[in-house]
Amino acid sequence: MAAALPVAESAVSFIDGKRARLEYRGIAVETLARQSCFLLHLSEGTDGPARDHFLALKIQRSEWAINEALTGIHCAALEPDDFAVLGERNGSMVWSPLSNLLLYGATANVKEARAKGVRIGLGSDWSPTGSKNLLGELKVARLASLAAGDVFSEREIVALATREAAAILKWGKVAGSIEAGKRADLLVVDGATGDPYSGLLKSDETSIRLVLINGVPRFGRSDLMKKLGGAGEAVRVGGKARTVNLEDANADPLIGAITLSEARERLSDALGRLPELARDLERGRSGPRAAPDGPPVWFLALDEVAETGMELRPRLPLPGRRAPTGPSLAVRAAAPLSKIVGPLTLDPLTVADDRDFLGRIEAQTVLPSFVREGLRGMYE
Repeated sequence: MAAALPVAESAVSFIDGKRARLEYRGIAVETLARQSCFLLHLSEGTDGPARDHFLALKIQRSEWAINEALTGIHCAALEPDDFAVLGERNGSMVWSPLSNLLLYGATANVKEARAKGVRIGLGSDWSPTGSKNLLGELKVARLASLAAGDVFSEREIVALATREAAAILKWGKVAGSIEAGKRADLLVVDGATGDPYSGLLKSDETSIRLVLINGVPRFGRSDLMKKLGGAGEAVRVGGKARTVNLEDANADPLIGAITLSEARERLSDALGRLPELARDLERGRSGPRAAPDGPPVWFLALDEVAETGMELRPRLPLPGRRAPTGPSLAVRAAAPLSKIVGPLTLDPLTVADDRDFLGRIEAQTVLPSFVREGLRGMYE
């Protein structure tokens, strides 16, 4: 059995829980010295204020709150000199091209980042503005790489989500590549000839035959899952029978008991009743509350719109300025939430099951032509 994975932190605690006041630099230096990996949402956007979020990491002169533990998520506003600072101090970054391109019309300058020695991993960000899954993000990354001058080969694109990602998290000794003594994290796709990396980048979700995580069969063709002893829930992907195995002895009992189909039903119901649920929230009826001696009750802590004390996007003070970077949480909607939101339909989980996905991508005028015109071909 491979060794345990080191923990990567992803939030900064406020020193004053009642007031979102952050002596960021001292806490950042302490955190970076203590952690093997610290994931920080950094410079989301492409304008000056977004870049300020990176510049706020400067302590004084040539001293920065950056070392080999710091990993900036997005880094879309960084300029060549910024990547030089990040690379010289052995920092790294997570690239999420589709989300960046949809939100801002541009993404991180990975060509410059690579030239400056910045280690790069690939992540799909969240589904509302990103790819449905990492397979889709690999495709967009390949298109973006070609448009920037063929920065990464197809093999290197896959490495961004495997070997490089594991190195960023300091998991390289136990994951990220197929080697004796490491975790058996395997993805099996259709095809036995040709370049395997090209084949993966041109595949879709129906091409996936099997997924093993740490040697445990988690998803795949029903016949293969059965042969490997992987019980689970029957599902269909692009009309093809598959089995998904989410059983985990260490899972939270509240979450572990929910099947994929039940989760889909609950989400579909909630999205269809958004105005009603918003009215309940406004009237103080936001759902069940945990009893003092009862089991825990899950709820959403939206750090995007309210102070929670554990922010993924801390508002950082720039040197010589009082005003911090980042969005203010003091903004309030002009109308009640129940008057703003409307019912939504839950998207299918895969591109293979979502007949409108590629059409919606092609209709997004903010996207560069290499994505709008090229993504469909990556699936076909």
